[in-house]
Amino acid sequence: MPVNTIMGLFAKSPMKPLQRHVTRVNECCELLVPFFEACHGSHWEKAARLREQISQLEKDADVLKREIRLKLPRGLFMPVDRTDMLELLTQQDKLANLAKDISGRVLGRQLQIPPSIYPDFVDYVQRCLDAADQARRVINELDELLETGFKGREVTLVAEMINQLDLIEDDTDVMQIKLRQQLRMIEQDYNPIDVMFLYKILEWMGGIADQAQRVGSRLEIMLSRS
Repeated sequence: MPVNTIMGLFAKSPMKPLQRHVTRVNECCELLVPFFEACHGSHWEKAARLREQISQLEKDADVLKREIRLKLPRGLFMPVDRTDMLELLTQQDKLANLAKDISGRVLGRQLQIPPSIYPDFVDYVQRCLDAADQARRVINELDELLETGFKGREVTLVAEMINQLDLIEDDTDVMQIKLRQQLRMIEQDYNPIDVMFLYKILEWMGGIADQAQRVGSRLEIMLSRS
């Protein structure tokens, strides 16, 4: 088959739109670092602006998600199963939703992380976002996987990247346990309702790492079927 014909068959490949979507999702998540910094410094107007940026990026991701769903090819020449692609899209989109929900709840209550645990909390947030970024890096390998027909060394590379994602998620579990223990030691010094929300924030942040791991798991399923 002529090269031009082959390229035409994959002209509507969903890989690039999927990669644009995960990039927008990751941009949304990354704003949580300056958002928590603003909250820690009681800069609530800045925190509100950052939360609005997070919300806008989440909306942008939703627009891309809808476009992908509407335009995803149904024909014989899809490089991977259409259902798998849609499920992968759904899983990575949930990352942006989590970032929006976390920032909204923190800002709505003007919640601040206790100073004594704030340094460890920042490390924890960054490690959770490392998981989201690793998920982005894995998705960005889809072009190479397509070119190699989902075979050979590229599959091995992606499998190792997914394994690294699992290790990052394991790190966040350990860090969350430590933070919960630290919070328990000082919780009597704070408003009980705030303490309840602080525990939930730790859980919700960990949810970002968990969700990033689910993205990797969905891609593993795709690889196993290709």
